[in-house]
Amino acid sequence: MIPRLLKGFEKSIVIALVGMMMVMILLATLELGWIILQEILKSPNYLPEINGLLDIFGFFLLILIGVELLETIKAYLTEHVVHVEIVLEVALIAVARKVVILDVKDVTPLTIFSIAAIVAALAIAFYLKKRGRLMKAENIVTRKSNPIPNPENRMINSEEQL
Repeated sequence: MIPRLLKGFEKSIVIALVGMMMVMILLATLELGWIILQEILKSPNYLPEINGLLDIFGFFLLILIGVELLETIKAYLTEHVVHVEIVLEVALIAVARKVVILDVKDVTPLTIFSIAAIVAALAIAFYLKKRGRLMKAENIVTRKSNPIPNPENRMINSEEQL
């Protein structure tokens, strides 16, 4: 009884998170549209200034982070698993957003090197995770297409063996 209650509670919390995330992404998208419109109208040639563009790009990336977080929550709801690749993508987008909105004049070189190290670590982790998943999928396909001999001298498919 208690495990069923906890599972129902967990599912309702995740559904509530999905709903709230959808509302926030919608509101952020509307806010981005408003910011773009304001930037265009306040510029003399209807071309936003560089600082305005950087703010807009930062906002775009913020919305992408929200969309990726929504994808993570959806995956958890349907599969009860958190996909590491999606979490790494969210982290990469968040760091990229920080880099885009960063004012280099106000930052020490150590901070810039630290951000570079974080980007490199996340990129390597993402590459290794994706490579591992592709290799695993390739091994499964190879095992399914090649029959495996058994001691009784009859050929069996790898699915039968598993």
